[in-house]
Amino acid sequence: MDMPAVQDNSRKFTRESAEHRREALILATLDLIAEMGVRGATVREIAARANVTQGLIRHYFTSKDELVHAAYEHHMNTLTVKTAAYTGEGTAVSRLSNFVDASLRPPIVDPKVVALWAGFLNKVQTDPKMQHVHQRTYDYFRDHLEALIVAALKETRRDVEPFEAKQLAIACNAVIDGLWLEGGALPDAFAEGQLPQIGLDSVGAILGITLNKEAAES
Repeated sequence: MDMPAVQDNSRKFTRESAEHRREALILATLDLIAEMGVRGATVREIAARANVTQGLIRHYFTSKDELVHAAYEHHMNTLTVKTAAYTGEGTAVSRLSNFVDASLRPPIVDPKVVALWAGFLNKVQTDPKMQHVHQRTYDYFRDHLEALIVAALKETRRDVEPFEAKQLAIACNAVIDGLWLEGGALPDAFAEGQLPQIGLDSVGAILGITLNKEAAES
């Protein structure tokens, strides 16, 4: 009689452990960049913060630049994932309202989060590979937003061509980004709920549909 196959979990464990170590290096890099900027976050400091050897960093990343690129992509995509988690499963209009509302509230709007993004900005402007990372993270957020916009417009009996949908997503994303930056840079300048309400009103005006907090909570 054939013996039942024994599942080998060693590869899965090794892969998960490797992913965990890689993420730990990325998080240590983000902590240091938040404190000292990209230049101040040396490989030696990152290794010390992560409690690993510099050799282990070189095992996962070919250079400090590659680690910085990964850290930036992790930071920006995590914001999108956290925002999308608030979308919910209601109507298309309520899902879009939830997404806009969550984009302009803590923990997404936070001085430390915005300051960390700003710490990468000079490198985005001067490093072509970093520009590609920035483009990917921008597209990742905008594509989420575009899908929600298309669904909300279809629900309100308006179909849009792909080009128009992209244009609308770019415009709405610009509004959200601008308010996000202002909220992070001047956290005491806005009343409770003011930023998300401005975002809902502005995005709704661009799309010609009503977005509001009540829709977001329905």
